[in-house]
Amino acid sequence: MSKIDSAIYEIHTMDQLAERDQWVNRVHPLVKFVLTIYYIVLVVSFDKYNIIGLAGMVIYPIVLFNITELSFRDSLKRLRIILPLVCFVGIFNPFFDKTPLFEVGAFTVTTGMISMITLMMKGIFSVLASYILIATTNIEKICYAMRLLHIPAILVTQILLTYRYITVLLGEVNRMTQAYSLRAPNQKGVHYKVWGSLAGQLLLRSMDRAGEIYESMCLRGYQGEFYYPGRRKACGKDYLYLIIWLIILSFLRVVPVMTVVGRMVTG
Repeated sequence: MSKIDSAIYEIHTMDQLAERDQWVNRVHPLVKFVLTIYYIVLVVSFDKYNIIGLAGMVIYPIVLFNITELSFRDSLKRLRIILPLVCFVGIFNPFFDKTPLFEVGAFTVTTGMISMITLMMKGIFSVLASYILIATTNIEKICYAMRLLHIPAILVTQILLTYRYITVLLGEVNRMTQAYSLRAPNQKGVHYKVWGSLAGQLLLRSMDRAGEIYESMCLRGYQGEFYYPGRRKACGKDYLYLIIWLIILSFLRVVPVMTVVGRMVTG
C-alpha cells in the first residue's frame, strides 16, 4: 500500500471510529468540543516549570482512552508525524536556559530541561485530547458544534469541505503519480524537474473538481449554510457529563494531584 493509499485508509478509519455506537460517541458534540477546548486551555495555562502539576492532567486522556476503548498504540501510530513536531518545539530550551535546578548523581538538571519537558507534555496532551474528540465525533458534528458557538459559517464550511474532500485530492495525487511512474518505470520517485508541472496539473484538476462540487451543492439548494445531520438539543446526560468533567479538570488544575499521591504513597 502506497503512502497516499495509507493516508486515505487512515482518514476512513477515523470516520469509522467516530460512527461507533458507544455512549461517548452519542454525547452532544458541543459538550465534547467545549470540554476539549477547556482542557487544552488548562493544559497550556500551566507555568513552564510546573511539570508536577501538569502531570496530573494526563488523567483526562487516560480515562477517555479507557471508556472509549480506543487503542493508544494505534493513536500513537496515526500521530507519528505530529507528535515529533510537537516535541521539537522545546528542544532548544536546555541550550538557552542553563540555570541549575538540582542534581541527580553527577547529572545536573537545569530549568531549561524542565521547561522542555513541560512544553512537550503540553503539546502531547493537547494532541491526544484533539485525537479523542475526532475519534468520537465525526466532522459534521464538530462543525455543528462550532456553528452553535457562532463561529462564522464561511470558516466552518472551509473546515468541513477540506476534511471531506481531502481524500478526493489525495486520490488525484495518487492517479498522477501512478501515471508518472508508468511513463518513467525505472525512476524512483518523482524527479524534481517535473514537480512544478505536476503541482500545476493538480491545481487545475482541483479547480475543475471544486467547480463541479459547488454546482452540485447549488443544485441541492446550498445557500451558504450546510444542513448538519443528527442535530439535536443537549439532554440531561450531556449536561451531567459536562459538569462532572468541568469539576474534575478544574480540580486537576488547582490541586497538584501527583504530589498528593506521592505523599500518600511515601507516607
